[in-house]
Amino acid sequence: MKLLKKLLCAAVMTGAMASSAYAAKGTINMGTMSWEDLTPITYVTKNILEKAGYDVKVTEFSEIGIAYAALVKGDVQFMASQIDYAAQDYWSRNKSRLEKLSPVSFGLYQAVAVPKYVTIDSMKQLNENASKFGDKIVGIEPGSGLMRDAASAVKAYDLKLKLVDGSTAGMTAALKSAVDRKEWIAVTLWEPTWMMVKYDMKFLKDPKNVFPGPQAYYWIGKKGFAEANPEVREILAGIYLPLSAIADINVGMNDGQTVQQASKAWIAKNADLVKRWENIKKY
Repeated sequence: MKLLKKLLCAAVMTGAMASSAYAAKGTINMGTMSWEDLTPITYVTKNILEKAGYDVKVTEFSEIGIAYAALVKGDVQFMASQIDYAAQDYWSRNKSRLEKLSPVSFGLYQAVAVPKYVTIDSMKQLNENASKFGDKIVGIEPGSGLMRDAASAVKAYDLKLKLVDGSTAGMTAALKSAVDRKEWIAVTLWEPTWMMVKYDMKFLKDPKNVFPGPQAYYWIGKKGFAEANPEVREILAGIYLPLSAIADINVGMNDGQTVQQASKAWIAKNADLVKRWENIKKY
């Protein structure tokens, strides 16, 4: 009986030590936008950091200005952002209080898109076919970088079509309805998104180069984060998600999975790649 008690005590102590070791690395506060390109990056990374022994909390923001303000204030410690162009204004205003940690993906593209059955290929062809599009381009939330660029394109190409403000959900519904009926529709869209695949879309050529080229995603943190958290920074530097990975996770989410479920499924399917990410310096 005494021996059994000793063994039980030892097991409890071992479990407590293991739990303590897990918690010893502390809590990491990540920020993210509730966008379909950034949430997959965030939640894959959350899983990797948790596997490394960190307790990870994620705060999702609906407005990018609020997200940057939270990062500067220290309410979140780091997040992924497209600082080359889509979030260039926010980065430029705050970069003295922030730091670039590492790239995490590349290839974001935003422009006007149409279903592939639409028989035009260029922004220059929109005016001569304006009536087929209902004399409008269906947009998303006003104030977004994509809508700003689309408004510039309307002016640059002297388009007769009206750029209609709305929401991502509204644009998606309009796109589905048009595709179901094989009607012509022009929308503001981006890559990566599940819509490019599901609705078989194509971007219209932009010979005047109004829309920016492919953009990178970077991990950015509050100034001093890398020095204070060298292991976390090392882990982040090892993670790189191609656009195809983000699209795969988005497809899972569109099929009814949560972003956590879809991210874990992608990690399980790509275990060899994830294992290579873990080939880092130890701290």
